Amino acid sequence: MHNKVVFHAMKALHSFGFPVLRFNFRGAGLSAGRHDGRDETGDVQAALIWLKREFGLPIVFAGFSFGAAIGMRACCPDPEVDALISLGTPVEADGRLYSYRFLRDCSKPKLFVSGDRDQFGPHEELEEVVASAADPKELVFLPGDHFFEGHLAEMRLTLQSWLQEQGF
Repeated sequence: MHNKVVFHAMKALHSFGFPVLRFNFRGAGLSAGRHDGRDETGDVQAALIWLKREFGLPIVFAGFSFGAAIGMRACCPDPEVDALISLGTPVEADGRLYSYRFLRDCSKPKLFVSGDRDQFGPHEELEEVVASAADPKELVFLPGDHFFEGHLAEMRLTLQSWLQEQGF
């Protein structure tokens, strides 16, 4: 929640007038509960319920790393989520393998942005994930690692350009 990637994504969304909700998953930071990689989808669903009730605006999901993997899983079937942005999409991290089979049936616009040297989402494996996802989709590799070190401004501009192309 408090890293530079999430901050820059928030700024990109704010530039289009979107309210942004950042939160910790259960067991992260000062939040209660246990982080297990299974129940966190419910955290995203609770956040979506709150956003819909408070704002009643189009929802564009943007998540980073674990948050991207869990958030896309929660947001794909939600009819009130209009588009998905996945930053630093993990394929394998901390001994956990991520499956994205659900993206085969997700016809929402999707943007995947990754560092070309992302240690948790190797280039070829991420290309396979995106290739198996339903259209529309776009994959952008930027120079850098998982945290877009030295290239956060490019990441932010990529998000803004894509959002504009989508008509937001």
